[in-house]
Amino acid sequence: MLRNIQKVLATSGATMDDVVKVTAHLEHLDRDFAEYNRAYAEFFTAPYPVRTTVGSRLADILVEIDVVAQLPAAPASHAQG
Repeated sequence: MLRNIQKVLATSGATMDDVVKVTAHLEHLDRDFAEYNRAYAEFFTAPYPVRTTVGSRLADILVEIDVVAQLPAAPASHAQG
């Protein structure tokens, strides 16, 4: 899931470092949180994005993740006068 998010961000010129918030729903929070936490630390670097992780009934989906990213600023254009 995080690799897919990484690819989607790349299409806009963003990286995981541009993510400011992560919301994750885990079907089995008690069983899968530690593994998700390890993956989170692998894909994000300090200072980590704000994160909300909850247990949810996901109808046969193990994890659902969405992120909010701030796109990198475009280089400023300087008009010649």
